[in-house]
Amino acid sequence: MDVSFILVILLFGAAATWFVGDKLASKTALLFSTAAFAATLYIIYRYSLGEGVSFHAQWLTRPLVVFGLQADGLSLTMVALTTALTPIIVYSSFGNLFPKTSTFYALIMFMAFAMVGSFLSVDGFVYYIFWELSLIPIYFIALIWGGGDAEERKKAVIKFFIYTFAGSLFMLVAFIYLYQKAHSFLNLQLYSTILSAKEQTFIYWAFFLAYAIKTPIIPFHSWQANTYQKAPAVGTMLLSGIMLKMALYSIVRWQLPIAPFAAEQYKYIVVGLCIAGVIYGSLLALRQTNIKKVLAYSSLAHVGLIAAGAYTLTLDGIRGAFLQMIAHGFVVAGVFFAAEIIERRYKTQDIAEMGGIRSQAPKFASMFMILVLASVALPGTFNFVGEFEVLYSLAQVHIAFAIVGGTTIILGAFYMLRMYQQVMLGETNAKPFADVTFGEGLVFVLIIAVLIGFGLYPKPISDIVLPEIQKILVYINRYN
Repeated sequence: MDVSFILVILLFGAAATWFVGDKLASKTALLFSTAAFAATLYIIYRYSLGEGVSFHAQWLTRPLVVFGLQADGLSLTMVALTTALTPIIVYSSFGNLFPKTSTFYALIMFMAFAMVGSFLSVDGFVYYIFWELSLIPIYFIALIWGGGDAEERKKAVIKFFIYTFAGSLFMLVAFIYLYQKAHSFLNLQLYSTILSAKEQTFIYWAFFLAYAIKTPIIPFHSWQANTYQKAPAVGTMLLSGIMLKMALYSIVRWQLPIAPFAAEQYKYIVVGLCIAGVIYGSLLALRQTNIKKVLAYSSLAHVGLIAAGAYTLTLDGIRGAFLQMIAHGFVVAGVFFAAEIIERRYKTQDIAEMGGIRSQAPKFASMFMILVLASVALPGTFNFVGEFEVLYSLAQVHIAFAIVGGTTIILGAFYMLRMYQQVMLGETNAKPFADVTFGEGLVFVLIIAVLIGFGLYPKPISDIVLPEIQKILVYINRYN
């Protein structure tokens, strides 16, 4: 068994989910997504034993394209995030009724297939195909099953699609140019290709546009909050929990080692831009009255810090970024699921119409509180580990970056705890609020277990990503 088996399970699962019909679609999606996660764990186990679990086959001759799927510490970590969150996200949706259920869940499975493919691909052409394929299902999920006014939802989703698609075109042009130089799309050959300073600058910023839009990094973030708000909870969890990690992962896998001279030259500018996003996202979160927008801008602030860590070009920064990517994926899925539960009960996203939930639903209040504390990087949670390492790497670049970046902890604690107070405490809403069901509680328990478990013992993930980061740093530092 190699990593291609995970793709087969997800693609076959998408087809099976669509064919079984609406009645069995959700259970079929859950079955195949869980099977994909089990296969991922088995492949990671075999990888840890030193066995070869990658897959390579020539696809095209002219241009030379290799269907290459590389299993290493970085790719397998992100595949594990995707295949672990997908069944959780599928299961979290069981409390809702969706029209065209089979199509809805088939799109989720197909999106997971495309995201896993983008994490595993080592051929730039294949990577680009998977990158673009992941955009199609989330477009339809948000457009058809999203909430709010239909016209506003349509505008938000189309804006998201155009932004991300346009940014990706710059990346495609960069790959075409690189192929002319290297006569290959394989990443290791692109790493070794000698490019002039001018060429590296072009490649660096072409990739940056694609990744800055999808992450997003300011000023390319304007699509994010409205899309997160209008998309159904499942769509928001897929976007924030997994899809934006494609861009963060790609910074390390593609952008930095291909254009290391430009990465060093523009390091202070880009890190400063990412840190500005931390402050900007936090300030916007303070002003929001819609719970999903608070969480959207909170995510903007956190991913800005993750991107800043990656762009420091240090071992601590890149490792911290990967740890924080995993932690952020789980915690953001958890808090958006909490917002979804509140919306199910109260039929609103307006914080002013909430309140007093804790007195009616103590279990829900307790689990939501743990997620809020994890979001603000409380020591003992997984988020603290990654955030601490990222801040340490920023201090290595310039102490001012670490000081300003550290405000995300202070501001994040303020707006998240204030949001929790307004939503969960205070006067009781006139509408009754039922405590969590078994299924809802199970989703929370699984997410919290990951956040606390790896918060107390992050060594397994740290150890698996370290060797590959050290290899990539050799290419990044080759001009130093």
